[in-house]
Amino acid sequence: MSTTADELREEVRRRYAESARAVTEGSDGCGCGSGSCCDGESDSEMFGEALYEAEQRGELPDAAVLASLGCGNPTAVADLHEGETVLDLGSGGGIDVILSARRVGATGTAYGLDMTDEMLALAQHNAADAGVTNVHFLKGIIEQIPLPANTVDVVISNCVINLSTDKPAVLTEIARVLKPGGRIGVSDVVAEDRLSADERAARGSFVGCIAGALSKGEYIAGLEAAGFEDISVEFTHEVADGMHGAIVKARKTETPEAKGRPMIQPAATTGCC
Repeated sequence: MSTTADELREEVRRRYAESARAVTEGSDGCGCGSGSCCDGESDSEMFGEALYEAEQRGELPDAAVLASLGCGNPTAVADLHEGETVLDLGSGGGIDVILSARRVGATGTAYGLDMTDEMLALAQHNAADAGVTNVHFLKGIIEQIPLPANTVDVVISNCVINLSTDKPAVLTEIARVLKPGGRIGVSDVVAEDRLSADERAARGSFVGCIAGALSKGEYIAGLEAAGFEDISVEFTHEVADGMHGAIVKARKTETPEAKGRPMIQPAATTGCC
């Protein structure tokens, strides 16, 4: 029997709730305390805290570092500036929100969006420990971002978009909340174009950030359809055969209508994160 979108989303929520509890309780449930839970079968150097420079890890509470479950370091590529508003999709324990808040300074704002109560509580605690006050954590799913249109300068995300079961809705929502000319700097798992969906699924689980990954060509096409330009998808390290951690960058067009490509309207969805 096939798994529904709601069942997949609940599986992801449960997995990351367990991760947050493992960090809070000081245990190492499902490998998450070591920061390698995005794919429990992968080497910790492919996922989690090892992908952040020691200097960055030194800026953060220990619990935030332990709760890092991503496949990259989006703050290293987002080129954040003083006074900007940044949104982290699937913010987890808050590591990228805290780093972003420090980059944008007191005149800027960093939002974190997550669907898991346990992760939101951990992130709030970590932000308080880090002494950052220009942060706001929101509960919701990334297919329905609870922010007004045209209000965000930069959207970042760390190994979360691959967990959505409605990726066109995610990309459309990112475009909606970004200001014209706004940009994305995303770390994600991306497949080589040669791999079919079945071949991706054979290389790892959905909650392990493998089976649900887009191919490079699919990512580029999806961003173009949502109204982005200057798109790049750059592989950084292999996490499975034909599957890579990748840096995804793009810019929302200033006037999408001018290219004869109206913005896609947000779709109703039962997405994953």
